[in-house]
Amino acid sequence: MSIPISELAWLALAIIGAGILTGLFAGLFGIGGGLVVVPVLFELFRLFGVPDAVRLQLCIGTSLAIILPTVWRSYRAHQERGAVIPGVMRVWTVPIVVGVAVGSAIAAVAPAVIFKLAFVLVLGLIAARLLFGGDRWRISDELPGRPAMLGYGFLIGLGSSLMGISGGSLAMMALTLHGKPIHTAVATSAGVGMPISIAGTIGYIAAGLPHQALLPPLSVGFVSVIGVAAIALLSSWVAPLGARLAHALPKRGLEIAFGLYLLLVVVRFAVSLVA
Repeated sequence: MSIPISELAWLALAIIGAGILTGLFAGLFGIGGGLVVVPVLFELFRLFGVPDAVRLQLCIGTSLAIILPTVWRSYRAHQERGAVIPGVMRVWTVPIVVGVAVGSAIAAVAPAVIFKLAFVLVLGLIAARLLFGGDRWRISDELPGRPAMLGYGFLIGLGSSLMGISGGSLAMMALTLHGKPIHTAVATSAGVGMPISIAGTIGYIAAGLPHQALLPPLSVGFVSVIGVAAIALLSSWVAPLGARLAHALPKRGLEIAFGLYLLLVVVRFAVSLVA
């Protein structure tokens, strides 16, 4: 197929920008950058004629593979500063993997509108909490018991799998609702992305295998090797810089910046639902 040079040039710039922003957001907000990567990949795969029926699933699976090295470097940078909450990763890992597995199974059969709705509803709630809730949106001053933590883990894994994100935004919401400071919540949320990325990548590969005939070359299930190679290296290199910025910014500034970004993403996907 023939693609205009001007479109390829703009797309190349978008991919480079997505790689940089993915790394910055991973360190700055404890997220893997899937909220940046998915829209860019959606445009990339549109240009190459990927059918609508599988395009968003391919974007999400590829995003989960891309953010693995990014969240690892982000998590290590935060851990070196002693900002990670002990024990949370141990409790959340298994239910997160179960939630990701359920989300991956849904990806094999669900229409694209399900994934867009997940973006709008979940991120809208998180943006409202960050922009308007402040410390008033708090359930308690301590983390809940093990049953509730296991439930949080499952929902974080499920939501992340349906949205192609590392789960940092969802984990940060849960932690701040229970009185944890934004900086330690960001640091701990970065670690959540590792089991989500690993399980999500495997799940989306398996979910996409029956649809292989519809997918572009060098795709393994719903994961594009080309997409991973184009963004992952740059984003993982930039992630430690974002982590340093996170610890230099004031709490409220960090909340407002993240909330405004999420609000933009919500508007973008809400428009696509009615367009």
